[in-house]
Amino acid sequence: MKTIHLILVCMGLCAYAFGQEPKALAPGKTPDAGVQAYDIQDSVLIKTKEAISLSAMVVRKKGLNSTAPAALFFTIYADHDDNLAEAKRSADHGYIGVVVNSRGKALSPDVINPYEKESTDVNGAVDWISKHPWTDGRVAIYGGSYSGFAAWAATKQLHPALKTIVPYVAAIPGFGLPMENNVFLNANYGWGFYVGNNKYLDETGYYDRKHWNDMQFNWYHSGVAYRKIDSIEGRQNPLLQRWLQHPSYDEYWQNMVPWQEDFAKINIPVLSVTGYYDDGQISALRYFKEHYKYNKNANHYLIIGPYDHFGAQKGGFPELRDYKVDPVALINTRQITYEWMDYVLKGGPKPALLKDKINYEVMGANKWKHAPAIDKMNNQVLRLYLTGQKSGENQVLSKQKMKSKGFLSQEVDFADRKGTNNDYYPYPIVRKELDRSTGLYFISDPFEEEVSVDGIFSGLLKASINKKDMDVGLVLYELLPDGTYFHLSYFLGRASYAKDMTHRNLLKEGEISSIPFSSTRMFSRHLSKGSRLLVMLDINKNPFAQINYGTGKDVSEESITDAKVPLKIKWYNDSYVDIPVWKY
Repeated sequence: MKTIHLILVCMGLCAYAFGQEPKALAPGKTPDAGVQAYDIQDSVLIKTKEAISLSAMVVRKKGLNSTAPAALFFTIYADHDDNLAEAKRSADHGYIGVVVNSRGKALSPDVINPYEKESTDVNGAVDWISKHPWTDGRVAIYGGSYSGFAAWAATKQLHPALKTIVPYVAAIPGFGLPMENNVFLNANYGWGFYVGNNKYLDETGYYDRKHWNDMQFNWYHSGVAYRKIDSIEGRQNPLLQRWLQHPSYDEYWQNMVPWQEDFAKINIPVLSVTGYYDDGQISALRYFKEHYKYNKNANHYLIIGPYDHFGAQKGGFPELRDYKVDPVALINTRQITYEWMDYVLKGGPKPALLKDKINYEVMGANKWKHAPAIDKMNNQVLRLYLTGQKSGENQVLSKQKMKSKGFLSQEVDFADRKGTNNDYYPYPIVRKELDRSTGLYFISDPFEEEVSVDGIFSGLLKASINKKDMDVGLVLYELLPDGTYFHLSYFLGRASYAKDMTHRNLLKEGEISSIPFSSTRMFSRHLSKGSRLLVMLDINKNPFAQINYGTGKDVSEESITDAKVPLKIKWYNDSYVDIPVWKY
């Protein structure tokens, strides 16, 4: 059986800290000794023009005789002590610290409704802040994950008082989670209960890793349709069921954050932070890419390094999933946030790390590099073809396209639940061996000199199948000269949405289909002489995501009864991957 590392993380949709159940605290009181240093309003209700009430707290340093810009942290994680500490941190840096909880949370009497209304609610908070005499009328929004999403949601209908945003690991609902490239994932299945069961946070069972692990494996072995997964868990999951009504990236999702031409109107400075191993990185990177696609003059900076979802919001950890991070990669995300706000709002110097629009740490080289655009991170694109030629236990990744057309065959029995497919998750990052019980493996020639691989790998798969659809997984590794494997990046996506995530285009049985892919993870890694690249290609079948049986029906409706005929694939040798390389 293929070994799968189950990591119960929130992947792009959590806030940058889990809260605890709030303690009873009188308005204006805080348990720390420094209460006298602040003017605190922690029981504020904001009324928006849509007649929605939002719970907020406002913190100013005492003795602040002049107005100041406001730093807004908008969150669904209603924890009094954590939120108060957040507002005080902004006050300590010379801002009016404002934390606003999303509708229905804390003191808000409205219905909890994650994601759907932030584009209006956050701007309602900005409008309210800008009209108060204790500010100078200018607002910055910052924060991670859900709060990063909220910052971007505010730009869909940009308020004139909003002057900059600093989103970390920002989520895009419908693109990173609950589905990635149109494949629904289980990673935050319990999140809706955590934030939606009461006005604060329902921690009952949320951290019970065994419960969620058992739920996923029980569903997998039962073979029931994905839409019925909550029957396995034992209670209805209304938020998931609402999401499952939208398997395409349709207007439901598009209305939550800027979409296409919306980005052209975003003319405020933006600083984004994410990590190579942030589970929701494709969301954070999509904001960056789309902003520049529709606004060539965008003022948008990116910091990215060897961080996971939580590490990016702090500035990294010395060791990440068995990988010892380069010392130079460790930064202070919050300090850089306030330096950026000072730069934009107070005429201070630009944060020293921001030498260009993209600022990235080269893993293994212990240095930062800087580029004006994604395609300038490399000076060569290495195209490697997935051939049928053998090289030991692998197939060959060839620089030359094969002269004659050929293919490799793969068969996947979805009725077989004794094993799993697609071991794509980067945990650990460095491995001594791979489980090769499923999938196809393609290896390059050794590099004859040191290079760095910087950017986003992409490619095109050519395949014919006996069904109408499939979910594809690819993993890119570095195979070091000592035989260890370094996980660089991966892709997971549904073939029928490969060309358009807003509309499903089913494959035609027996015909060769072109399946492009580009929504992979950005990374930068120094490769030593003698290192090789290894690509793993497989079909997704495991307990951690929907199972696409290929009938062409809504995948959420398919079950093991649709698995009578195995999936049979011919992978053609004109398939390729494009690797962004910087040659020294």
